[in-house]
Amino acid sequence: MVHRTEYLVFETRRPREFHNITERVRSVVKASGVVDGLVLVSSLHITSAVYVNDDEPGLLRDIEAWADRLAPPSDYEHHRTGESNGDSHLKNLLLGHQVVLPVTDGDLDLGPWEQVFYAEFDGQRRKRVIVKVLGDPAEEVTPRAPGR
Repeated sequence: MVHRTEYLVFETRRPREFHNITERVRSVVKASGVVDGLVLVSSLHITSAVYVNDDEPGLLRDIEAWADRLAPPSDYEHHRTGESNGDSHLKNLLLGHQVVLPVTDGDLDLGPWEQVFYAEFDGQRRKRVIVKVLGDPAEEVTPRAPGR
């Protein structure tokens, strides 16, 4: 088994940003030498999310509006600590802070419309995502059953 860990860094300029990070994750997978395995993509911040969905502008607006309906900007108990980002923490819980994706034949094994996203809900500073690839290199892979 081999592994590789890299960090994706974002300098967010707005409080909310959605970044399609599929190609950046794919680059880490290809550089890892893993032919068959898994990749973990995880936000290192509790006011952001990592998720998989379609990269369609209307859907991105729908996701943002849906998250606002379920966790609206409001006065939260959390704000009594001096913070003002209670809704951002809840949006992290809605969308999730990490995904685990399959690696097959040395590449991300995604469906035809699946893309990996980083969603920021409390930005305007440096943010990081960890990408950790684990699996077998080419010489250790056993043949797959036909049908992929």
